[in-house]
Amino acid sequence: MVSRYHQMKLFTGTANPTLAQEIATHLGVSLGGVRISRFANGEIYVRYDESIRGADVFVVQPFSKPVNETLMELLIMIDALKRASAGRITAVIPFYAYARQEKKTAPREPITARMVADILSSAGADRILTMDLHSPAIQGFFNIPVDNLTALPKLSQYIKEKNINDGVVIAPDAGSVKKAEKLATYLHLPLGVMYKRRPGPNVAEMSFFIGDVKGKSPIIIDDMIDTAGSLEQVINALEEREAKEIHILATHGVFSPPALERLNRPSVKELVVCNTLPLAEDPSYPKLKLLSVAPLFAEAIKRIHQNVSVSVLFD
Repeated sequence: MVSRYHQMKLFTGTANPTLAQEIATHLGVSLGGVRISRFANGEIYVRYDESIRGADVFVVQPFSKPVNETLMELLIMIDALKRASAGRITAVIPFYAYARQEKKTAPREPITARMVADILSSAGADRILTMDLHSPAIQGFFNIPVDNLTALPKLSQYIKEKNINDGVVIAPDAGSVKKAEKLATYLHLPLGVMYKRRPGPNVAEMSFFIGDVKGKSPIIIDDMIDTAGSLEQVINALEEREAKEIHILATHGVFSPPALERLNRPSVKELVVCNTLPLAEDPSYPKLKLLSVAPLFAEAIKRIHQNVSVSVLFD
């Protein structure tokens, strides 16, 4: 099917230009020219170096650290595109920050994930392309189309090639059970579940654990790793239950300190994350493995531009 837009253009912010370049290479296009700079007081300046009138524009910008900076940069890029008469603007956000603040758990709290959705729409975004939202319900916060890709097939295929015959898939919390069930079914392995409570931000306490891991190789699957406080609790529980080598899979490697220190343990065999966020393989942590999701984003962008179904990429 032919696109209604005369051409597609791909731009990147400063959050993860390496991923954007990989996506461009898979699409067989060049990244568009855009100048992004800061004034002395920290204000962000954006100017596009080419005409974008009537174009189908995709802007790659995950909300990496510093989150508020990269979010604001994307908003300004979208505003500039809108004022330059872009035909359609798709914000490609591989990692959507503030997703853990998607509901009120106490009085007088914000629902920041909804606020960010409102701001993106108000700035002029016509569509959102993201990956493994912390809560899939966030898609409902938008009044524009949202495509929420998943890295699970990529992670599943990688771990399947390891041929871990004595493995058991572990859901580190109730929110990751569905994802863990899919992985366990794909690998034909049993499932274990940990339940925890969060007394505060970046604080997790284990409540109870269901499953048998004695003498087995646990495969932990989660959407993101921030400070690894939750993972540390899971690893402690697995070690107490005499588990063997532990494999950890996650889509987003946020790795706020002291995450890698917490995960630098003899029982952890491998830590696998995707390149949704800028991250170099740390020589001081040789167990870290990066998988590229650029081909998946490139295929989604091509399908959106050609106005064909993207749903096949969600499986």
